[in-house]
Amino acid sequence: ARGPSTFIPLGEIPQEGGENGLRQLLEAFVSAGRVDHVAMVMGLHPQYLSSFWKTQCLLLRMDGPLPYHKRHYIAIMAAARHRCSYLVGLHMREFLQVGGNPAWLRGLHCAPQKLRNLNEINKLLAHRPWLITKEHIEALLKPGEDSWSLAELVQALVLLTHYHSLASFVFGCGIKPQEDQDVGDSCWAPSSHSDSSPASDDSMGGSEGTDAMQEVEVLMERMKLLQENQLEEEGVTQEEMATRFELEKTENLLVPSSDIVDPSLQSNIRCFLEDPEFGYKDFTRRGEQAPPTFRAQ
Repeated sequence: ARGPSTFIPLGEIPQEGGENGLRQLLEAFVSAGRVDHVAMVMGLHPQYLSSFWKTQCLLLRMDGPLPYHKRHYIAIMAAARHRCSYLVGLHMREFLQVGGNPAWLRGLHCAPQKLRNLNEINKLLAHRPWLITKEHIEALLKPGEDSWSLAELVQALVLLTHYHSLASFVFGCGIKPQEDQDVGDSCWAPSSHSDSSPASDDSMGGSEGTDAMQEVEVLMERMKLLQENQLEEEGVTQEEMATRFELEKTENLLVPSSDIVDPSLQSNIRCFLEDPEFGYKDFTRRGEQAPPTFRAQ
């Protein structure tokens, strides 16, 4: 499909010559550099695009405790946790444009220790935020050569969570690489219900995608039968139905084993990941004691 999105026809995407409000927003994007595919798709909702653009501008271009190149590097770290090569590539270019050191782009191991110290809280925020404790914050603020000030850390955490969320938008809207991005780059769906690295989006175009669709159809048929059987049986509780559903998912291999790590992670993402097998796990299961949570106002 042509256009910025795999899912939305090009004719439905607002163009620069559209309504006045949208045109002004797009002109603002152009003045800042260019109109990327995220902005083009968000143009379907001009008011939302306006809020989003203002937020992006405040986070990346306005005054703040963090220098511009470090802001873009933090965005790269966040996007890499969800294997979003679109955002990783976008901010690698932005990083260089604002004077970032090209050596840092060789991987997280080449970045200053201060940025590397964000790795632990980055992966927790991306996959299991309920595991964050006050000790994680204290460790980053602890006085020393590579310590963070409170103002710096607040901005860094906002950037991390912002780009974790934006990665979901990129996947959900099927945002395609820019024309000047490597056509070999592909967006990787964020981990949702397993510790394994997810499969590549572009696999959906081949036989693997066909097999996956067939598995979904089989699962839906089985779930339909379960629901019909529930009407015939008396005393079937919601808990039993949920247990059956989880069993069906497992039997159909729609939830990969947690000890499988995708070996084909692209190098431009792998180099920014430490502990790449770390991913989402259910917060709590029925009958299990809920883990302690860190709450802050």
